[in-house]
Amino acid sequence: MAKPNGQKRVLLLCGDYMEDYEVMVPFQALLAYGVAVDAVCPGKKAGDLCRTSIHQFSGHQTYTESRGHNFTLNATFDEVETGTYDGLVIPGGRAPEYLAMDKSVLSLVKKFADSQKPIASICHGQLILAAADSVKGRRCTAYTALKPVLIAAGAHWVEPETWASCVADGNLITGATYEGHPEFINLFIKALGGSITGSAKRILFICGDFMEDYEVMVPFQSFQALECHVDAVCPNKGAGDKCATAVHDFEGDQTYSEKPGHDFTLTADFGAVDASSYDALVIPGGRAPEYLALNESVIKLVKHFMESGKPVASICHGQQILAAAGVLKGKKCTAYPAVKLNVVLSGASWLEPEPIDRCFTDGNLVTGAAWPGHPQFISQLMALLGIDVSF
Repeated sequence: MAKPNGQKRVLLLCGDYMEDYEVMVPFQALLAYGVAVDAVCPGKKAGDLCRTSIHQFSGHQTYTESRGHNFTLNATFDEVETGTYDGLVIPGGRAPEYLAMDKSVLSLVKKFADSQKPIASICHGQLILAAADSVKGRRCTAYTALKPVLIAAGAHWVEPETWASCVADGNLITGATYEGHPEFINLFIKALGGSITGSAKRILFICGDFMEDYEVMVPFQSFQALECHVDAVCPNKGAGDKCATAVHDFEGDQTYSEKPGHDFTLTADFGAVDASSYDALVIPGGRAPEYLALNESVIKLVKHFMESGKPVASICHGQQILAAAGVLKGKKCTAYPAVKLNVVLSGASWLEPEPIDRCFTDGNLVTGAAWPGHPQFISQLMALLGIDVSF
């Protein structure tokens, strides 16, 4: 498959029980930046699903694991032609344990390594690099449990100072965990020859318990990777506090299922927020908007951004807050279809989200229906903020 003139094309190497954030954040961030991304898994084809896992520290001696979203592949492993790609991304999680024993995977990785194309691998993904003999003599980091195997494979181990640590050595970019996604993705963009303009914007996220997991973390880290200052706040919580999140997915029932997501760490105090110091507002969906829409301080904050004409981006159920704030009258917008009543009764013109990943911009307002629309959602907000990634 040929790539459009000038467009970068990246391969994402997937497997069952890869870490949920570690596949979706780089996948949707890169798409939002205009990079074509093919996600493949050995033994599977385009349209098949990979299970994902949620890994986080919950007070035990190692991380916990629970079920994450279902990730849909968009290309077929057996049809991959490595010469048509500009880079490779390897997520972590448990998938690398078995992918590192797959000869076809190791052959593919070696081709990228031999061609000196950028390879970005995170957390446990470096097991595959070690098995492919692609770390010998190279500086790299990883989740700390991989230290012995990487040293045995000839790597120069770099101890991660924090879980956000990343290391770049020539064409090889390695990260310790998904906490380092902003630097990890930023380094990969630059390794692909990309440059970012219009960055250094200040963006505020309104968070709440059981907001949708992807709908907060994907745009949050995507804008951090673009060198923006991003703050996340929640009423009655402060910097360092956590919000529980929800994993919403379609699994054959008449409506979405819900599973516990990652705990999301807030970066600022809600009560100390100076709205005038931010350039844009983002409202994630999930169940949090149901109760945040009843909070007068949240409503006041939303009105400030809308009345001042600053960009506001809201997705899925987030439009419940916009409706409650009375700022949708005369606007054209979409939302998760079950929120249509809120949107229409608030005086907005409803835009049908067909397909579900479609997003719309009306003036300073960007709206989306659900997390599959993140690439459009993020790119449309980038356009309003004057942020651009060029290659």
